Amino acid sequence: MRASRFVSMFAASRGKVKPLFSLSRTLSSAEHPPAESRSVLPEPAEERSPSRRKDPSGCSVFLFPGQGSQFVGMARGLLKYPNVREMFSVAQKILGYDLLSLCLEGPEQELMKTVHCQPAVFVTSLAAVERLHQENPKATETCVAAAGFSVGEFAALVFSGSMNFAEALYVVKVRAEAMQKASELVPSGMLSVTGRPQAQYKYACLQAKEHCKSLGIEDPVCSVANYLFPDGRVIAGHQEALDFLQHNASRLQFTRTKLLPVSGAFHTELMRTATEPLREVLKQVEVRRPEIKVYSNVDGKRYMNESHLRRQLVKQLVTPVKWEQTLHEIYERTQGEKFPHTYEVGPGKHLGATLKRCNRKAFISYTHVEVSAYED
Repeated sequence: MRASRFVSMFAASRGKVKPLFSLSRTLSSAEHPPAESRSVLPEPAEERSPSRRKDPSGCSVFLFPGQGSQFVGMARGLLKYPNVREMFSVAQKILGYDLLSLCLEGPEQELMKTVHCQPAVFVTSLAAVERLHQENPKATETCVAAAGFSVGEFAALVFSGSMNFAEALYVVKVRAEAMQKASELVPSGMLSVTGRPQAQYKYACLQAKEHCKSLGIEDPVCSVANYLFPDGRVIAGHQEALDFLQHNASRLQFTRTKLLPVSGAFHTELMRTATEPLREVLKQVEVRRPEIKVYSNVDGKRYMNESHLRRQLVKQLVTPVKWEQTLHEIYERTQGEKFPHTYEVGPGKHLGATLKRCNRKAFISYTHVEVSAYED
């Protein structure tokens, strides 16, 4: 079923979750009609309001987590906030299963699957926006930039007004299913690596691929999949390549290696078969220019227009997530200039940890929005 027809079944649900991305704007409805009624977006809010750039400490930046941040019990602390239960209700219709129950109760083995955890992280992250807006509306109203890690980009784009919640969730569903299928074609995975300053990650990957060839593996894959922070990488590829890296960690100047609990080698050539389903579904949904700055994982630069956005989201599947570069792009400023307040909106605190390693001054103004019941 085409996405446009599929999502139209839930047109009545769109209004329930519309505040999700309209709350982030300070634009009045009289002066600026809703995004759904606009064929061409005006200039982004931060470009229309130069005063916002005079004092960055009065602005906010949102970071949306990706796969791997999920845990059983997430979203429990969000259910009392407006729109959250409606969001999960819409999700159940689009996905065909009870996502809320899976988030709250598991089983963990099911929640960890790519097909489930990507929609779970996406919806929970946007539900966390609702909590933040209730508790600190200024944070959402003054947000000038957003970035998301891997699937987190879709949450950032919904928040920015670039995509509709229901349509973006359907795209995430297709994306997750395609990535799950791709990961089942060959034993593969992802390895978190911390290295000494002299570590040469690309050379290590070349050695691992040579090892795979000696085992009879044709066209082995082993490459950096995530640039996290200085001397922090995630390397992904054939399982035999990752085994080689772990066994030779000391010789390769790695101080720490840890296999990640994921099903495949995401953001490498092993995801190539997933690109076409994603490309096709992105053609079927409406995409608008973001109303705030949203940064692409592919190169750390902001999205400029609709075609650029569709192109980069597909390319992201087979190229590394340049998160460290993205953080440098967001927080680059002249000496003495203040930093915005940063909110990690979604499960886990992984992005806060990477921000601390990349920019300690920016991290001083970091806050995590809790999604479990611990702070209720």
